Amino acid sequence: MMKCIAVDDEKLVLDLLVDNIQQMPYLQLVKRCRNAMEAAEALHAHDVDLIFLDIQMPGLNGLQFLQSLKHPPKVILITAYPEYAIEGFNLDVVDYLLKPVSFERFLKACNKALELHRLQQKPVAKEDLPDYFFVYVEYIQVKVSIPAIVYIEGMKDYVKIYLDNTTKPVITKISLKAIQEKLAGFRFARTHKSYIVAADKVTAVKRDLVCLGGLELPLSESYKAAVGDMLTL
Repeated sequence: MMKCIAVDDEKLVLDLLVDNIQQMPYLQLVKRCRNAMEAAEALHAHDVDLIFLDIQMPGLNGLQFLQSLKHPPKVILITAYPEYAIEGFNLDVVDYLLKPVSFERFLKACNKALELHRLQQKPVAKEDLPDYFFVYVEYIQVKVSIPAIVYIEGMKDYVKIYLDNTTKPVITKISLKAIQEKLAGFRFARTHKSYIVAADKVTAVKRDLVCLGGLELPLSESYKAAVGDMLTL
């Protein structure tokens, strides 16, 4: 069962969206919201797996609201404006639906969200995971050994992957979030919006710093708990 909220400032549209949600046996609606502030309150009060989100709303619009979330759940955007599609998918939304939305199209988007949810919930045995991945470096696919990774630095559309067997980082055009997904099942921790570190390479943790030998990287308050959990495993 996926817990969800529906966010739209138009009552009739919201009523129809709620009706569609209630026909999905694997969706549980925990809150209907008329604006971003109500949605923020709902996320604080409930463990939400999926947001059905309108874009054009008074005050904070849907995309601004989504960008404000540090760890957003899965999102299906529902809007009358096709011009925001690229920006929406750059924010890793599950799907982008244009109003008026047919039930068949709505069902397809929900099934896609369910499939992603199940993949994330399904435990994967570490021995079944390859200990490497490939990234493009200047149009060439380069193999990166996961055990060799010391830390990763995000730079907007690019990342630098620092390895223990070379002084020159691997630089590739990919998001930090996409790299983090490749590392799922391995001992890596996000320490800052721009950094991921290998837990086994951490030698000390100071107040706002993670130390990897003589190297010190920033540790944000919002990631301290996750880092602590990873280091105690």
